[in-house]
Amino acid sequence: MVITLDQPYTGHVSPGSNPQVRLIPGGRIIKMSVAAGDNNVYLIECTATGQALLIDAANEPERVTALVKQEASDLRLVVTTHQHIDHWWALKDVVAATGTLTAAHPLDADALPVTPDRLLVDGDTITIGALTFEVIHLRGHTPGSLALALTEPDGGRTHLFTGDSLFPGGIGKTAEPENFATLIADVETKIFDRYPDSTVVYPGHGDDTTLGVDRPHLAEWRERGW
Repeated sequence: MVITLDQPYTGHVSPGSNPQVRLIPGGRIIKMSVAAGDNNVYLIECTATGQALLIDAANEPERVTALVKQEASDLRLVVTTHQHIDHWWALKDVVAATGTLTAAHPLDADALPVTPDRLLVDGDTITIGALTFEVIHLRGHTPGSLALALTEPDGGRTHLFTGDSLFPGGIGKTAEPENFATLIADVETKIFDRYPDSTVVYPGHGDDTTLGVDRPHLAEWRERGW
């Protein structure tokens, strides 16, 4: 299977469409949509070393594996952002095909089909070649939901992979008011209070956004309760 990558990068992909590639200083971000749920799979490569990170082996294992083998000469880790099945349906098959190590938060790890080789907690870092990702624990959508923040070298733009915790127009779905309260608080303090408006948000489904676009609406999100 040959995977065709599209440029320029718009952040809009859909099931069955070609993945898109965004070039950043020292790296590449490849975004692919899989299955009817329009789940986003992200492959981030350090162009200096060829080392790569995969975020959410969500579905279509043959297609995800083909992308990895074609575009990532040295896949080092698969991170699962949270325990919901639509974000790990292909995990077992992708790991079997690539032999790659996996990682997740300990509070969501038991629900996964593969026991994580590494348990990630708030403030941990993941090094992929010359790229460094910071782990952000966002409580609420699930107990162990994670986001990963990649900041370009020399204080450049931040790229934030948020799973189902933050989307254009709001935070992720929560089952109880208490979970909403923890998630909106974490999103405000750990993301909006910390990162600038230029930060790009790459969610688990659908299109990208930036913190600048959504920052003015935080009070509205709190008011509506979702």
